[in-house]
Amino acid sequence: MKKLILLAAGIILSVVVYGQKPMSNYENYMPVFAVKTNFLYWGTTTPNLALEIGTGNKTTLDLVGTYNPWEFKDNKKMKHWLVQPEFRIWTCERFNGHFFGIHGHYAEYNFGGIRQFGMSHRRYEGNLYGGGISYGYQWIIGKRWNLEATIGIGYAHLRYDKYECGDCGKFLGREHKNYFGPTKAGITLVYFIK
Repeated sequence: MKKLILLAAGIILSVVVYGQKPMSNYENYMPVFAVKTNFLYWGTTTPNLALEIGTGNKTTLDLVGTYNPWEFKDNKKMKHWLVQPEFRIWTCERFNGHFFGIHGHYAEYNFGGIRQFGMSHRRYEGNLYGGGISYGYQWIIGKRWNLEATIGIGYAHLRYDKYECGDCGKFLGREHKNYFGPTKAGITLVYFIK
């Protein structure tokens, strides 16, 4: 299933990117390359960085990466790493105004002891993969700066081992779950390199 999703995403991306007008006609007045960080991820103590590259006059490719290595007292943790590539189509011009996207995601995680997410008595260690669609908007706030808001919904297949909380907690079994719902959210600061 995972290989099929990745193959389909690759074919769609290739067809859409191939059909775009060459960037050389637009490089004089539109940004081409940006680095970004999502404030919502920082709110969960998760360092993150994204790169977004213009692929046409109304298209971009966004690649988000997150990594959370922290463990807190009482064995509370949200350890994970995530990659989330997204192809975006802009309604006006790239990096300005409304956009729609199609994204994929893959992550490995080790979560436990967190009351807010219903994991106060269990620890979950595993991976997830899937994809979804998104909508967002970018506001120009300076010559090299934008602010972006985005939200996405989609699917994720989670596979995990379940343990009792605490160090060396008892193994409770291997499970999997299919999830449909929000898969992306962001308030992101954008800086243009070029």
